[in-house]
Amino acid sequence: MPSFEITSDGAVAHLRFTRPEASNAMDMDFWRRFGPELRALDATGEVHALVISGEGKNFCAGMDISIFSDGAILNADKANDRQAFHQTARDLQETLTTLEKVRFPVIAAIQGACVGGGLDLIAACDIRLASADAYFRIEEINIGMMADIGSLQRLPKLMPAGVVRELAFTGSTLSVERAERLGVVNAIHADAEAVVAAALDMARRIASKAPLAVSGSKAALNHARDHTVAEGLEWIAVMQGSLWSPADVMAAIQSRMARTEAEFAPLSSLNPFDPKV
Repeated sequence: MPSFEITSDGAVAHLRFTRPEASNAMDMDFWRRFGPELRALDATGEVHALVISGEGKNFCAGMDISIFSDGAILNADKANDRQAFHQTARDLQETLTTLEKVRFPVIAAIQGACVGGGLDLIAACDIRLASADAYFRIEEINIGMMADIGSLQRLPKLMPAGVVRELAFTGSTLSVERAERLGVVNAIHADAEAVVAAALDMARRIASKAPLAVSGSKAALNHARDHTVAEGLEWIAVMQGSLWSPADVMAAIQSRMARTEAEFAPLSSLNPFDPKV
């Protein structure tokens, strides 16, 4: 059974985890397909926002146990094994980093458990919405290892470092109420259905804006997170000169005056062989 499916409604795409019987744990199908399919969505230029949700009771229970039992995660008895293990970890990291690299914003709609690899994933998303029953946990410490595919690097950018250390060292659960107070979660909704509806509504609002300006804003925010204010200001001055679109600005102003919805050009395809280019 596939680990997820992707549907589209205009410029809004929706990726749904489809293994509710396994709490949407990340199996090999997930790790093989997730990065390439996100990049394929981005390459079209037609997707301007993405929602990620999970079917069933839980959003994502992290790494599927089959990853360990079928030998996909290498042992580290010898030096060459340890080198291969290192590369495997980097490949898993890069899969989730794709969420930051795609040009469109990504909204996570979270319900129930979001632990281990699921927490790594939502930490790389742009916006997080959650249901009232959602909870979060750095699960790796509870199974004798440290988290290694993003939580320890991204969460300190989202919440106080002391809280991240508490979660990383104790394996304790972060409630959705505390997550909202800390700013990790933008809003709490009643249940899974409500949080997905809210995420799709937000995605549609994002998709109604100039796609070039939205993608540029995402890139600028990611750059600012990892650089000084001065470096960020210089970067965005250069980027604004690169992405400035008089047509988009005029369309936005005219639509505001006429109280109509603006029409913007889509992002360009990233495929040089695309006949539409």
